[in-house]
Amino acid sequence: MTLLTVITSIFMPLTLIAGWYGMNFKYMPELDYKSAYPIVIGVSIAIVVVCLIFFKKKKWL
Repeated sequence: MTLLTVITSIFMPLTLIAGWYGMNFKYMPELDYKSAYPIVIGVSIAIVVVCLIFFKKKKWL
């Protein structure tokens, strides 16, 4: 059960980001910037890494 909770905790923020960018808004300010999507990819990777480090320190993984 702990492993399922850890996996869910890692992927929930990523699901939120994917849901936000999956919406077809015409006036999202970040859609005009060329570096917006690489920044979002970097933030997503950072979230996963931070979660993994946190769970390793707590010895839940």
